[in-house]
Amino acid sequence: MLAIERRTQILSTLESEKRVLVPELAKKFSVTEETIRRDLEKLEKEGLLKKTYGGAVQAESLSTELPYLMRVETNKAQKLVIADKIQKLIQPKENIMLDASSTCVHIARKLKNLDKLTIITNSVEILMECSTSENINAISTGGALRGSSLSLVGSSASYVINQLTADKAIISCKGLDFEKGVMESSLEEAEIKRAMADNARELILAVDSSKFNRLSFAKMMELRRVDVVVSDHIPGEWAKFFEENNIKYL
Repeated sequence: MLAIERRTQILSTLESEKRVLVPELAKKFSVTEETIRRDLEKLEKEGLLKKTYGGAVQAESLSTELPYLMRVETNKAQKLVIADKIQKLIQPKENIMLDASSTCVHIARKLKNLDKLTIITNSVEILMECSTSENINAISTGGALRGSSLSLVGSSASYVINQLTADKAIISCKGLDFEKGVMESSLEEAEIKRAMADNARELILAVDSSKFNRLSFAKMMELRRVDVVVSDHIPGEWAKFFEENNIKYL
């Protein structure tokens, strides 16, 4: 296993368990504890976690964002479950907006085999995925490149989105909170996702279960604006909330 793959899995474990221990990681990856300590030191320098005695916890900063190559592999199994569910909600010939989240990259890989689908996106990775399919009419929002997320952002990207109307907008987020609503780690990304929500007949929130009851830096929108929530697992208190607020969930 490459070091970057091991570090990605360490971050994925942190996402779900909130804490990791050096001896357990060394055993899991069949490496020395010193190797794990070096991994944790590197990830701490990048602001992705905080070392503690014998292990590490998640970084405290609400604006912390994993590098793209790590994000797309983190919680991959959960994201694939979400992609399978969303594929069943999409019909051929629809116009779909997809944000630049790693979850939507997995969704795009599922959708690109649908016939005559139009995908509007600010994701460089999704545009590359669509380029391999003759079934997809891909439209780029344009905009300024944000390297950490391989996304196109800014006023020019928002302008293009505001000129279009989609059947469905599919977006993800960094956190969901009963009081704060749908949250994102970047103001720029939040702006693009709000624009997509404003210009679609139906808003689908694709969110893996690690995002429930989590705060992030920027409030994107109120929960009541969401039409459908798709997740690998929805906690009981959230299912009750969605039912009480007429929000569909899968």
